[in-house]
Parts: sequence; C-alpha cells; structure tokens
Amino acid sequence: MTDQFAYAYPSPLEGYRDLEPLPDERNPDGKSYKNPQHGILSKAYDEFPDPLSKDRRGGFDVHVYYFQEDQQNNPDQATFARELWERIRREFPELRIYTLFTHPVGPHPVAMFEVNIFTPAQFGAFIPWLVVNRGPLSALVHPNTTEEEEERNHTQRATWLGERIPLDLRVFKIMREKMEKEKREEGRL
Repeated sequence: MTDQFAYAYPSPLEGYRDLEPLPDERNPDGKSYKNPQHGILSKAYDEFPDPLSKDRRGGFDVHVYYFQEDQQNNPDQATFARELWERIRREFPELRIYTLFTHPVGPHPVAMFEVNIFTPAQFGAFIPWLVVNRGPLSALVHPNTTEEEEERNHTQRATWLGERIPLDLRVFKIMREKMEKEKREEGRL
C-alpha cells in the first residue's frame, strides 16, 4: 500500500471557485441533490483529463492476474484466464491486448495479461464488462501519465477489481535509479 501523504493533491475545486453556491434542493427521493443543469457535458466524456496519456500508450492499462499452473497448482484459473483473454480479443478488438504472460513480469508478481484503453468510451464499456465477466481473477486498473510517475500510477492512482495482489515495487526504484543515471550522464541532473 502506498503512503497517501507521499504526494501533493491540488484542490478538486481548482477552476470552480467563486461560483454561486450550489442549491440545497433535493430530488423526490429525498436523499440526492438537484444539480444545476447548464447543458454542457464535462470534457472528460470525450477525452481523458490531463495528465493522462493520450498517445499510443493509452490512458489506462488493465492487468488481469491469474495463478499460473505451476505456481499455485491452479489449472482452473489459467484456463479461465486464457478463455477471458480470447473473449476480450473477440468482443473488444479495438483495444490493445498483449500476450498471456505465464510468469511474473515487471512489478506483476504472478501471471497476467494486459489490456490498453484509449478513450473514455472504451473505459466506460470495458471496465463494467470486466467487473461482471472477470470471474475468479483480479485486475489492476491504472492510469498512464509519465515514466516518472509509474510507481504512483500503479499504487496511489490504481483501482483494483477483486483481491489486491501485492506488486513488486522494487522494480520502480530500479527504473528511477536508471533514469537518474541516464540524466547524469547526459548532464541534465
């Protein structure tokens, strides 16, 4: 688990200050509030907000984990993962789907496959679908921003479907040290 105090958080009201107060009027259910309607949808319906990647990486990665057959003696999970992987490729061909890794890769401590999401519409369609269809598997959903924020993207900004699987965060330390060394060698640090 990441330290929630390790990062700075800008106010969610940045750009929304000095507006007239919101009404206290409630909807007929008596619990929810009536929001002022202004006829303009949030830009987040059409594109991911900054600082999310809008390039070839995609705005979000989804890592679907399964216990490989030789690790937990769990052939059922491996079979389910292969079937889910195929179903995603058939039903969501517009998404980028990587190979079924049968061993740990990077910070991912068990077998997994990765899916890249490029638009809010794809996110809105795929994530609810995955919630219902992931079966016994866990999935990590994390944003893509910059290389310098990879650890934060995989921890503080991440969302889990199913059980959280502890990541090997030492990989990010090694990546940071390598980037710092490259910057020093280029005279940028």
